[in-house]
Amino acid sequence: MEGSVMENIFLLVLVTLLSALQNAFFAHKVEKECKTSNVKSSTFERVYCANRNCMDTYPTFMAIMWCAGVCLSQAPAAFAGLMYLFVRQKYFVGYMGQISQSTPGYLFGKRIIAFLVLMSVVGVINFLLAEYFAIDYKEYIQTITKAASALLLIP
Repeated sequence: MEGSVMENIFLLVLVTLLSALQNAFFAHKVEKECKTSNVKSSTFERVYCANRNCMDTYPTFMAIMWCAGVCLSQAPAAFAGLMYLFVRQKYFVGYMGQISQSTPGYLFGKRIIAFLVLMSVVGVINFLLAEYFAIDYKEYIQTITKAASALLLIP
């Protein structure tokens, strides 16, 4: 693969691989719980439901993280992706305890997804402005998104 292309997607690839490892961890937890307890137990139901919820949002997360990284800026998108993986872990572990413990992770995850969607939309709009009107604000937008991505750390 050409060096410049790899430089533009390397961080996104790392987050994607980490998310695949996290999915394997979740699947292992479900399998372990299935073997150690009765299939109809409440613990198994919570672990299975947490895994299912995480898997339901996974394609959306991957699509918008890649769109934000390719269309606008790789570093803030990858940072938001790492934060989302952390939040998803917190959600999964919280769901295994009591369902109410998973709420902060869920709400924080929604905020990260919204940030990535906003990045994607702004990147597409900037591309269209540059393509059809020769107006390019990409450098300014990248500076703003790099600064705004640090705000994701605020709970």
